[in-house]
Amino acid sequence: MLKKFAMLFGLILAFSLAAHAQDSDKIQVFGGYSYLRLDSTPTTNTNGFLFSGEYKINHWLGAVGEFGGEYGSGLHLYTYLFGPQISANYGRFSPFAHVLLGGAHANLSGSGSSNNSFSMAVGAGLDAKLVHGVYWRVFEGDYVPTFYSPLSFSGTQSNARFSTGIVIKF
Repeated sequence: MLKKFAMLFGLILAFSLAAHAQDSDKIQVFGGYSYLRLDSTPTTNTNGFLFSGEYKINHWLGAVGEFGGEYGSGLHLYTYLFGPQISANYGRFSPFAHVLLGGAHANLSGSGSSNNSFSMAVGAGLDAKLVHGVYWRVFEGDYVPTFYSPLSFSGTQSNARFSTGIVIKF
């Protein structure tokens, strides 16, 4: 699974380099660390990764695709989300907010059980310019609920996710 995602991320990066010659700052990619506090019984703290790509429709509105993986206490949780993101530029800083919809896949490695659910991310963050085209995502905070069937996992969960990493704009 991770190999396939690495190949997909590489393809996105290659296509975005080709698009750079056509229109500057239309595409941005993010990769970084993610911490998720999973609202389960008991509450679980997980660590993982978050990757996203954004295509700017205009100077303030973009379309985002995001993939994340979280790991902790025998649990593997993957999210795949898509949706609109609004942003602004204030000198060296770019605040943003988004509402992303998609799915989540949870795998309990000890029991061998897994399940899929609807998920979303509602959040905001701040990017700070390091050098031309390279930004540091200082902070991204998201409310990430999951809606598993009560018969299979623990039903609706209200999770909090925090991320940081590098953003490259093309």
